[in-house]
Amino acid sequence: MTTSHTSDTNGAAAPDGPDEDVRAELSRLRESIDNIDAAVVHMLAERFKCTQQVGHLKANHHLPPADPAREARQIARLRELAGNARLDPAFAEKLLNFIIAEVIRHHETIAKSS
Repeated sequence: MTTSHTSDTNGAAAPDGPDEDVRAELSRLRESIDNIDAAVVHMLAERFKCTQQVGHLKANHHLPPADPAREARQIARLRELAGNARLDPAFAEKLLNFIIAEVIRHHETIAKSS
């Protein structure tokens, strides 16, 4: 007996492939994910516009690029928000640490150019 195989969107073979309802639901969910990803990118862009302004303000007033006390408060705040949203707080902290490192890098660049 032979079984026909089709490929899913990731290229993996699936016996007889998913039915139309499954493909439609998968497509709907992926479209939502794509929209959320776009919103995340736009929100990050807005955040970095604000942090650039902070960087210029710090440079103009000879303040250090990093603010460890503020960073610690933000991490604690974000961990709490993540927990309330049922998102892994450790993941949220890793993400914020990545963003903070990039912000500090930008602030250092701004300070050097001032």
